Amino acid sequence: MRTGFDNDKYLKIQSEHIKQRIEQFGDKLYLEFGGKLFDDHHASRVLPGFLPDSKLHMLMQLSEYAEVLMVISALDIEKNKTRGDLGITYDEDVLRLRAEFEKVGLYVSGVVITHYNGQASADLYRKRLERLNIKVYYHYTIEGYPNNVALIDSDEGFGKNDFVVTTRPLVVVTAPGPGSGKMAVCLSQLYHENKRGVKAGYAKFETFPVWNLPLKHPVNMAYEAATADLNDVNMIDPFHLEAYGDIVVNYNRDIEIFPVLNALFEGIYGESPYKSPTDMGVNMIGFCMSDEDVCCDAAREEIIRRYYSALCHLAEKGDNEHEVNKISLIMKQAKLSTEYRKTTVAARERKEIEGVPASAIELQDGTIITARTSPLLGPSAALILNATKHLAGIPHPVKLIPEEMISPIQKTKLEYLHGNNPRLHTDEVLVAISMLSNEDENCGKALEQLPKLNGCQVHSTVMLSEVDRKIFKKLGVGLTCDPVKKVK
Repeated sequence: MRTGFDNDKYLKIQSEHIKQRIEQFGDKLYLEFGGKLFDDHHASRVLPGFLPDSKLHMLMQLSEYAEVLMVISALDIEKNKTRGDLGITYDEDVLRLRAEFEKVGLYVSGVVITHYNGQASADLYRKRLERLNIKVYYHYTIEGYPNNVALIDSDEGFGKNDFVVTTRPLVVVTAPGPGSGKMAVCLSQLYHENKRGVKAGYAKFETFPVWNLPLKHPVNMAYEAATADLNDVNMIDPFHLEAYGDIVVNYNRDIEIFPVLNALFEGIYGESPYKSPTDMGVNMIGFCMSDEDVCCDAAREEIIRRYYSALCHLAEKGDNEHEVNKISLIMKQAKLSTEYRKTTVAARERKEIEGVPASAIELQDGTIITARTSPLLGPSAALILNATKHLAGIPHPVKLIPEEMISPIQKTKLEYLHGNNPRLHTDEVLVAISMLSNEDENCGKALEQLPKLNGCQVHSTVMLSEVDRKIFKKLGVGLTCDPVKKVK
């Protein structure tokens, strides 16, 4: 698979610039981490070569300086907010993240529950964390936040929040998802540190949009598509343009809140250390692209992938029409259509020929393999068999799974498990060829090809089951589906 991003260079220069920012403030730096510290699959998709856990490895290089502070909103605890990519609630994800950080030697100093207003669910969660010997702090809802600067910058505002005890020069503030209150936690800590005579600073590590790429660069447009549900908009930073005469990219929320932040900084420090929201950022990712054409192509694929994802969500739940319209507009601005995605064209052509649902995969060398629905196999299961046979050099007519083995599986699904779909899913096919691999050389060869599917692209002319979607995700395959529900 072609790469377009120098991951080693990124780890080196990003950690160096964070150290420089710590030195700028002297005593302590609160670094707000936007996006995911690991499992950053969006970044790895639009910047081929960027590893999903790159930011975690970068922090590991700073482990002697750093501690991690986890943030979760009481509002998200109360409504059991779930991470769409992992399917787990934010409160469970805090524990997962903490365990992952500690596993690699990063010190987690505590958890801050923000937007606290006496919620019983937050109180129960606090007790649960404390039973695990995790330090927990409450930060309260401040009326008029963020515009009521006079109240915020007072003992009745930030002063009312619990002071979080930290011991290291770099405090990384992170959360399971957006809207958790990371920035407010950082600013509250600056207020409290200043009261205690500690010179603490604030900076932001937001991977996207990439400030030193053009506004309409595909990588930045892919970020807009990824956050269409949040209604984020990439913009030229007017404060940076006025202060330095340079055109750089930021996004609407940071630009809109900067005057308020500036006033808060002036209240805490006496003067603001920053002239623009871009100044607050520490992001060197734009300097690490080794092949811009590869990244542009990957970003265009990501825009289309987000479009299909939004269409399928609309077909299933019907509550995101605005998101679909927003990504559709981004595609027009990028002069993109779904036909840009080769697998889309190939899958639809196969469907037209066969008259049944079909799928297609683009392998790492550009080869396109297709498959169709049959009485025995769904289009995704058939596609994995066809692709692995091709990669293993097994002739297409060879059947890896004998029909007499499939029939009993179908009987179990329909008669004993009361299912509606007799066709085998991808997981069932993989289990079957795994069982046969000890005696059948071809099955063994086919299984050995699975790692080669990582980074490949797939399109299906029908929406796939959750099981099939998860298998493709585990294989590292980029999946899109037409918003058509499968006929049982």
